[in-house]
Amino acid sequence: MPRSKRARVVHESKTAKKDHKEQTRRLYANIRECLEEYDHMFVFAVDNMRNTYLKDVRSEFADSRVFFGKTKVMAVALGNSPENEAAPNMHKLTPYLTGAVGLLFTSRSVESVLEYFENFRPLDFARAGTKATRSFMIPNGLVCSQAGEIPAEQDEPISHTIEPALRKLGVPTRLVKGKVMLELTEGQEGYKVCRKGETLDSRQTTLMKMFGITSAEFKVDLKAQWSRATGEIKILEQGQMEVDA
Repeated sequence: MPRSKRARVVHESKTAKKDHKEQTRRLYANIRECLEEYDHMFVFAVDNMRNTYLKDVRSEFADSRVFFGKTKVMAVALGNSPENEAAPNMHKLTPYLTGAVGLLFTSRSVESVLEYFENFRPLDFARAGTKATRSFMIPNGLVCSQAGEIPAEQDEPISHTIEPALRKLGVPTRLVKGKVMLELTEGQEGYKVCRKGETLDSRQTTLMKMFGITSAEFKVDLKAQWSRATGEIKILEQGQMEVDA
């Protein structure tokens, strides 16, 4: 058949495909290099992962190196057996390299690192599928911006423009002279959004965000620590250190 003479779209720019093998080699090489450059290494786990707060950690430790993800590659780089470990006792860290974990290489003192992460626990809005860490209820009557979280005299009524969104999310509100009112049956103190311990859905998390309720705690748990000078592995649990030499 003769070739079609119809106009064809020619893309002038093409996105290069990621070379995963090269990324793996680079991660492996960087970890091996850091073992010789920094005095300490920490294995850490993250609760309620948020990229924003992980960036804050990277910014705080600008003089250090942080690796997150690809646990199998990290385990191989450190050495998952006595025969191929990059430094003494490294194979003992393999059981801790599972899930959402990363590595922090630093020459700062161990005490200062422990203190920083003990105090770095910012709160954020909960996501659907997580457990509610607290109960939340919208009080009956005039609906305010923080829904009873602060004294009524310090709060402000929400805008009437939000009322349709509240009704769409199942909250029984109505406008009374331009003010958003929550009117329930007699005996009810308010509209229960969630109870502590239950699994949150997207409707509940949206309502909590609308009223500024932050209940998810971003927390970095330090699981283990290695020192280049001694080669010792210290298991970190609730701020205590157990030496596993």
